[in-house]
Amino acid sequence: MQTVRLGRTGLEVSVAGLGCGGHSRLGLAKGRDVHHAADMVRAALDLGITLIDTARAYGTEEAVGLGVKGRRDQAVISTKAGIGRGGELASASQMAGWLDESLTKLATDHVDIFFLHGVTVDQYPHARDVLVPELKRQQAAGKIRFLAVSEQFGGDTGHKMLSQALPDDLFDVVMVGFNLLNPSARDRVFPLTQKHDVGTLIMFAVRETLSHPDQLRKVVAELVERGEVDRSKVDLEHPLRFLRNVSSSTVEAAYRFCRHEPGADVVLTGTGSPEHLAQNVESILGTALPRDTRAKLEAMFGSVDSVSGN
Repeated sequence: MQTVRLGRTGLEVSVAGLGCGGHSRLGLAKGRDVHHAADMVRAALDLGITLIDTARAYGTEEAVGLGVKGRRDQAVISTKAGIGRGGELASASQMAGWLDESLTKLATDHVDIFFLHGVTVDQYPHARDVLVPELKRQQAAGKIRFLAVSEQFGGDTGHKMLSQALPDDLFDVVMVGFNLLNPSARDRVFPLTQKHDVGTLIMFAVRETLSHPDQLRKVVAELVERGEVDRSKVDLEHPLRFLRNVSSSTVEAAYRFCRHEPGADVVLTGTGSPEHLAQNVESILGTALPRDTRAKLEAMFGSVDSVSGN
């Protein structure tokens, strides 16, 4: 397993991270039980994955706790708590309570990275002024090692929240959406994370659009119609067929695209299948895409900031 320094945390972590949310949630979303989900965590550790990312909203914290039992020293655990919806935003005491609940489910006395989860640009001032001071108190108490924030990429595909938050330099790690269909983090996020030495976890490297040809054709056609993609530069019927020349699949190419982007530290992958997990890890560990392939992708999608790939 290749490793990377996760920004100023100084943590040396695997370049592939186990994402315990998404459409699978370690198999729980597909009807599997918590013991299967815990086995997925163990399978990840066996593959050399050290970064395990979960959240109270995913329902997988208990599985992570079970999966790392006896192997806690092998895992860097990140978990997350949302800060509310609309005008009903979490108080400092609520956030402290949610952290304690997560620690209980994870069966640990501390979490390595604690995220304010899916923060929108409108919510960010509350996160900064009310919740971050509480998290710093929890950090001083030894319950959190490093503070982090994740964006709501599905509704903030242009990274407005992170563009506002990163200059404040309050967070050691961020979770950011980035993929070959929407590489806008390259210009709007990674220069800031590199400037402040902030670690990055990459989400949405592969989602529904890059996994299903029909969905890909639909999304690309919409991008062409909106003028975000030049019609002369794309095959509407087979938009990414050219990737077959350099990879075994679109999914493999998509993981390699993210892995070798300057500023991208850990690429998250989530599944409920041990075999699928091993395949995804192999893809993440693959070599960088050839320069001409990257240039073609940039020419096609370099101006896109309106889709997440979900």
